[in-house]
Amino acid sequence: MTAQTPPFRDSQLPFAKRIDDLLSRLTLDERVAMLHQFGPAVERLGIAAFRTGQEALHGVAWMGPATVFPQAVGLGATWNGELVRRVGEAVATETRTMRSRDDRVGLNVWAPTVNLLRHPLWGRNEEGYSEDPKLTSAIATAYTRGLRGDHPAYWRTAPVLKHWLAHNNETDRATGSSSVRPRVLHEYDLRAFRETVEAGAVAGVMPAYNLVNGRPNHVSPYLDEHLRAWTDQELLVCSDAGAPSNLVDSEHYFDTHEEATAASLLAGVDSFTDHGTDSSKIVERVRGALDRGLVTEADIDAAVRRQLAVRFRLGEFDPRLDPYADCKDFDTPAHRALALEAAEQAVVLLKNDGLLPLTDPATRVAVVGLLADECKLDWYSGTLIHRSTPLEGLYERFGADRVDFAEGVDRVRLRTSAGTYLSVPRADDATDEVRGAEGALDPALLAGRTDLPPLTTDDAGTELALIDWGDGVLTFRAPDGRYLSVADDGFVRASADQPGGWFVQETFRLEPHESHENGHLLRHVATGRYVSVTADGVKVADGNPEILELEFSERGEAAVARAAAAADVVLVVAGNDPHINGRETEDRTTLALPAHQSRLLAAAKAANPRTALIVTSSYPYAIDPTDLPAVLWTAHGGQAAGTALARVLAGDVSPAGRLPQTWYASDADLPDLLDYDVIGSRQTYLYFEGSPLFPFGHGLSYASFAYGDFSARAGEESVQVTFTVTNTGDTEADEVAQLYGRPVSASVPRPRRALLAHRRVRLAAGASTELSFELPLGAFEFWDVAHGAWRLEPGGHELLVGASSEDIRLRGTVELAGVPALPRPVLEHGLAAVDFDEQRGAEIVDRTKRSGDAVAPANDEAAELLHRACDFGPETRSVTVEVSGEGTVELSLDDGPVIAHLDIAPTTGPYAYTSVSTPFQASGVRDLRIGLRGPLRLAHVGFSG
Repeated sequence: MTAQTPPFRDSQLPFAKRIDDLLSRLTLDERVAMLHQFGPAVERLGIAAFRTGQEALHGVAWMGPATVFPQAVGLGATWNGELVRRVGEAVATETRTMRSRDDRVGLNVWAPTVNLLRHPLWGRNEEGYSEDPKLTSAIATAYTRGLRGDHPAYWRTAPVLKHWLAHNNETDRATGSSSVRPRVLHEYDLRAFRETVEAGAVAGVMPAYNLVNGRPNHVSPYLDEHLRAWTDQELLVCSDAGAPSNLVDSEHYFDTHEEATAASLLAGVDSFTDHGTDSSKIVERVRGALDRGLVTEADIDAAVRRQLAVRFRLGEFDPRLDPYADCKDFDTPAHRALALEAAEQAVVLLKNDGLLPLTDPATRVAVVGLLADECKLDWYSGTLIHRSTPLEGLYERFGADRVDFAEGVDRVRLRTSAGTYLSVPRADDATDEVRGAEGALDPALLAGRTDLPPLTTDDAGTELALIDWGDGVLTFRAPDGRYLSVADDGFVRASADQPGGWFVQETFRLEPHESHENGHLLRHVATGRYVSVTADGVKVADGNPEILELEFSERGEAAVARAAAAADVVLVVAGNDPHINGRETEDRTTLALPAHQSRLLAAAKAANPRTALIVTSSYPYAIDPTDLPAVLWTAHGGQAAGTALARVLAGDVSPAGRLPQTWYASDADLPDLLDYDVIGSRQTYLYFEGSPLFPFGHGLSYASFAYGDFSARAGEESVQVTFTVTNTGDTEADEVAQLYGRPVSASVPRPRRALLAHRRVRLAAGASTELSFELPLGAFEFWDVAHGAWRLEPGGHELLVGASSEDIRLRGTVELAGVPALPRPVLEHGLAAVDFDEQRGAEIVDRTKRSGDAVAPANDEAAELLHRACDFGPETRSVTVEVSGEGTVELSLDDGPVIAHLDIAPTTGPYAYTSVSTPFQASGVRDLRIGLRGPLRLAHVGFSG
C-alpha cells in the first residue's frame, strides 16, 4: 500500500477495518444520501453509484432477455435443493454478465420469496416455495447459496429474502395487520426465515407492506430481536417500494415522515426504497429526523456500515480479486439444459389410471385448452429468449401429423347499436420498429404504442377470440395474435402480445344493459371506464358507453369436442394467466376452475373419455378428478415448459414433482384469508383435519417404490433415522422420500405431522439405496408460551416415512427425555396477555409503537383468553391489569363463574396504559379465563398474595 492509497482500498486488511476507514472518510451528507435505494457516486473517493434491488425470483427480471426458469412455486415442487442451488448459480451468473453490459442491473438481488403459502387464494402464491417452513427454508437456502456462490470472501450476488413477515394476502396488504400468536410466530412464520439466515448465504431481508400484531413490519422490533440475533453477519434490510411513505400516508402510524423514517432506521431499515430514483425526499426526511434529535449520526452510520459490508462482499472495491468479475455465461447451452431439467422436475403427476405415459407410436393426440399454446410469464419473469408451449413441445416430440389442436376460445363479433361491428384496422402501416426479423408484425413490440390506429367500426367487423378468465374478466384477441389493449390516450388498440404490466390494460368485463335485452356495456377493468365509439375511433371514456351485442361464430367447446372426438387421447391444458385474477395486488376469490375452462373440460370428456387434465397454474385449483384417467400439475415452467411437459407425457422422464402445498377440495375447506392463526383455525397440512383433494407432498411416478429397513435411534443431541428405498418398477425414476414426525401424546395442539427431512433420489429399475437423516432434537421442540422458550416434550415421538404426508409406508417411535411441563409462575412474573393457549374473538395489537404486544377484542367487541395451568401459589389475593382504552376485564377460574370484574375508565389514547387492581382469590394450579369487552388493549396481568 502506498502512502496515497487509503486503507479502504487495501485488500490485505479485513473488511471490517476497511469499512471503518471508508466510513470515516464519508461526509454526513454523503452517508445520508446512501440511505436511499439509489445511492449516488462519491467521486472524490472514486466510489461508484450503488443501487439496492434487482429482481431475480426465477431468473433476472425486468432487465430484458434472460434465461427464464420455472416459477418459484414450481421450483418448490421439485423438492430438490441441489437443483435449485444450480438454478440460483445460473441466475447469479447471468446477473453478473448483464451487469457488465448495463450498470442499471444490480447485484443486490431481491430474492427469494420465503413467505409461506399458508392460504392458496393468495395472489402471489407463485412467488413462494411451500406452505411448510422446513421445505421452504430448504429450497430458499439452496437458492441463496447459488446466488451467493461458494467463495469465502466474495459473493456473486447479495440475496435479500422477501417479505418479512407473516405476509400472505394482497387484500389491504399495506394497511392490514396479521394477528400472529407467539406459537405461530416462532414455529411457523419466523422459522422459514431463520433456517435460511442461519445457513449463512443471505445478505439481508425486505420487510413486507403489512403490519404484524398492529405494528408495521418496517418498524418491527423483530428485525433486531430475531433476525439479527440469528447470525454474526451484517444483514442489510431494504424497504419495500413506497413502504416508508405508507407509514404516514396510508397506515397513519406516524404523524410525520421524519418520525416514520427515524423509527424505521432505529428498527433496522438500512435502505429506503421510495420515490423511484429521486432520493431527495428520503434525504430531506433523514436530515429532518437528525435536526429534531430523533436519530443520531451513529444510527445513520450503522445503516451505512451494513450497506458497505454488502458492497465489499460483492467485490466492488477489489475488482482484481473478485472471482466473479469476469462472468460471461449467458443463455448458454448449460443454462438452457438446466431450465429444461428444472421444468421437468417440477411436473407433478396427481392421478394416473394407466393413461400415461403415451408410449404407443400410433397414438393420435388432441391438445386443447386456453393454455395449450401459451408460454405464460409472470410479473417477476425476465424476457424470453426461447419459448416452448405445450403444443410446440408435443409437435416436437410426437410430430405434427399426430397432434391436433383446438384452443377453445369463443369467437365473437361485437355489434354496435348502429348495426356496425367493432373492427381491428390492418397494421400494414406499422413502422419497421414493430416488425420482426423477417418483416412480420411482432405483437411483443406493439405493447402500449399509440401510433397504431385504434379500433373503428364497419359493416363486417373483426372476429375476435374471447377468453373468460373467471370472475367475469375477459380478454379479446385479434386474428393476428394481438390483444385489445388501452393506451394512455384512452383508445382501444390491438397492440399487446400478452396481458401484463403493473396495471393490466388488456382486461374487460361485459355488463348487461338494463334496458336492452341482448345488449352489454364493455367495461375496461384497469380504468373502470366503458368502451364508447367516437368519430376518432373506439376508446374508453366516462360518458356515452356503447351498447354492444355479442354474435358468436363459434363456441370454444364445439372446436374442442371436434378435436377430442378424432383423437385417441385428449390433453386439456387449463390454468391461469399470472397477470389476471390472482397476482401481486390481487387475491383470488375462489379455488374453482374458471367456468370457460370447465366447459372445455366437460366437452372434451363427453367427446372422449380418454381425457387427461393438465393444470398449468401459479396455484392450486379445486377440481373433480373422478372421471379423469390422468391429472398433472405444473407451475408455469419458464422457457422450456412445453418441451418438459411433452417429455414427461411421452415417458422420456418419469414425473417426480411433489405438491409443495395442500390442494383442497372446495372453498369450504379454507379459513378466512386474513386469519393467520394456523393452529387455531387448523390450516395447512400441519393442522388440517379434513380430506384434501391432493395432500401436501403428493405426486405419482411411472415407477413404483418400496420402503423398508426402518431404524430410528435417539442420542443425546439428535435422532438418527435410516431406511431403504427400492425402485420396484421397470423404468429409471426419481422418488422423493419424506420423513415426518409428531408427538404421541401432546400436551398442547401440535401438528398432525410435520416434515422433518426429505430427499429426492434417482434409482434405476430394481435399484435400492439407504437414506440416513440426523435430526437435531430441536426439530421436535415447540414454543412453550407458558415460559416463553422452546421446549422438548418428554415421551414418545412418532416418525413417519413415506411418499407424501398421507402416504405413509414406515413408522416407528423414539422416546425423548425432554423437559416436563411446568405451571406458569404467575405470582412471580404475572401473565403477558399475548401468551394465551386459546382465544376467541381476540386480535393481537401493538403494546407501544416501539415494542411489545397486547390483546384486544376484534372489532372492539368481546373476546376471551385462556391461559392454562397458572400457579397461584398458596394464596393469591389481588389482581392488577395493565390496560389502555376503555371497557371491562373479567376473570374466572377453570370453567367457573366470574370472580373478578374490572371497569376500565377511558385512557388518553391506545398507548396510555393504566394499572387497575381488584381483589382476586385463588390458590394452586388453575386455568385462567380472561374476558374482554370494548375498545381496550390488555398488555399484562399481575397477581399478588
